[in-house]
Amino acid sequence: MTSQVQANLSALRALMRREHINAYIVPSTDPHSSEYMAAHWCCVRWLSGFRGEAGTAVVTLDTALLWTDSRYYLQADKELAGTGFSLMRESDIDCPSIEQWLSENLSEGDSVGIDPQLATVSRYTQLGKAFAEAGLALKSADLISPLWQEGRPAIPTTRAYPFDVRYSGESATSKLARVRTEMAKKKADALIVCALDEIAWLLNIRALDVDFNPVLISYALLEKDRCTLFVLPEKIDDKTAGYLHEQGVELRGYADIFSGISSLPSDAAVLYDGSQLNRALQEAIPSACRQVDAPSVIKALKSIKNETELAGVRRAMRKDAVALTRFFRWLETEAFQKNEHLTEVDLMDKLHSLRAEQENFVVESFGTIAGYKGNGAIVHYEATRDNCAEVHPEGMLLLDSGGQYLDGTTDITRTVWLGGDIPEQAKLDYTYVLKGHIALADIRWPEGTRGNQLDALAKQYMWQAGITYGHGTGHGVGHFLCCHEGPQNVRTDMNPTPLKVGNICSDEPGIYRTGEWGIRTENLVVVREAPATAAATTNDRFLCWETLTLCYYDTTLIERSLLTEHEREWINRYHEHVYQEVSPLLTPDEAAWLKEKTKAI
Repeated sequence: MTSQVQANLSALRALMRREHINAYIVPSTDPHSSEYMAAHWCCVRWLSGFRGEAGTAVVTLDTALLWTDSRYYLQADKELAGTGFSLMRESDIDCPSIEQWLSENLSEGDSVGIDPQLATVSRYTQLGKAFAEAGLALKSADLISPLWQEGRPAIPTTRAYPFDVRYSGESATSKLARVRTEMAKKKADALIVCALDEIAWLLNIRALDVDFNPVLISYALLEKDRCTLFVLPEKIDDKTAGYLHEQGVELRGYADIFSGISSLPSDAAVLYDGSQLNRALQEAIPSACRQVDAPSVIKALKSIKNETELAGVRRAMRKDAVALTRFFRWLETEAFQKNEHLTEVDLMDKLHSLRAEQENFVVESFGTIAGYKGNGAIVHYEATRDNCAEVHPEGMLLLDSGGQYLDGTTDITRTVWLGGDIPEQAKLDYTYVLKGHIALADIRWPEGTRGNQLDALAKQYMWQAGITYGHGTGHGVGHFLCCHEGPQNVRTDMNPTPLKVGNICSDEPGIYRTGEWGIRTENLVVVREAPATAAATTNDRFLCWETLTLCYYDTTLIERSLLTEHEREWINRYHEHVYQEVSPLLTPDEAAWLKEKTKAI
């Protein structure tokens, strides 16, 4: 791999010289601004060898750098070793941005290249402004495609299929009407939709083009009186074509999106989200058109789950809980007796097999993270058959996993102790995390509150101990769609989007000690209206979380002296709820085991 990366780097620099480009930026994204990409667009991985989900490579004629955040520091250090790439730790306060570094290290008159299909309108504008101030030129150029031809995966062609309204709770016709209403509010004649999960939600259609995400690679162009889906023809069979026709959707080829946009009437007002639309598509908009760059109206609508979707998520959670209960019981009572060389990958395979037994299970919602001991401290750790740890009945295991069911999407993290004496620091860390997890789950707040206003609740106890973590505390979750979605979240970054009834988020604080252990506790929660209190002094509407996830906490890791009486009661109520919901779905022996795990503390 190292030699191949070096060869790719040399080839890119040779092409840069021919094209008179002094620096080239390669983002970890695709033309749809996806978090998870089809392998066809994994350009950073091809160029640098870095396999993380978030990272940007920057190559000059004599330097190669990769920017990524704190979730991937340990992984990047390993994967970049010997490749010629150096790591830029972008979560660190003193790390310069890509614009700053290039502005300081290039000469006036130099040019910086980027593929316009892999740069959003917002990012391209931001780069162009910063480089202009430094006397640099930003140049649109795809330099990867000419070099990466041999062995490059094709764009996926999995078959698309309708997503039944009994799961979605609303027809595509109804959703199209609602989106057109939002377009009218912005006086827009056309809306360009490039985000894959938004297209899937809008048209009630699914596929498996991207690992873990049931989406189809496509574009949509919504006008006042028509909707066109741009997709590879081989992805649409007669049944799906008939369904789309019934919903008023026309079909054109995937690459025809450019001509579809360029043929819009010259007096049209074209709406798009500049944080999602790629620069190449923006350039296709007729120059006379009025462009309206605004936050995605579909993203906002999609984030509010209807009661049919929430009922499905609750069903999915019960099924997920059955699989998880059986997994942890197997791990505690059978695994080490039957397998002398149990690995992290064996755990991943076992959990997958148990989920696959559940009705309506389709795929995992992301790659399972099974981090044993020090590997748990690598926030987005990825065990492979060639590179994984053996697991023994001792020490800490962090397990972050989830499933895609037709009913809904799950995402859960549990940390358990596998055996041996528990270090005092491990119990303190686990309890700080659990207390923060409970503090966030238990809060009520006035309507209009944003997620970043709640973030410190989950961190307060570890902050007092001088500990923190670099990842977000909570992300939005789709309904049989992407495990990570917006616009809502819970993290320190300023997000103007308030939390709304029907939003699903994760609640997942964590502590990570390099080389020792990682501890994270994650449930999914949904925003609900909070009941009025007798002490209220105003008529303000208050909101709260309803916890959706159903799985016990490892109480052997709790330092009980740190718990308040309220926290202890919260844990006991949650465990009683888990047992009542899950035990009827288990065998008597499994239910008895779960009864012990959920007993009052």
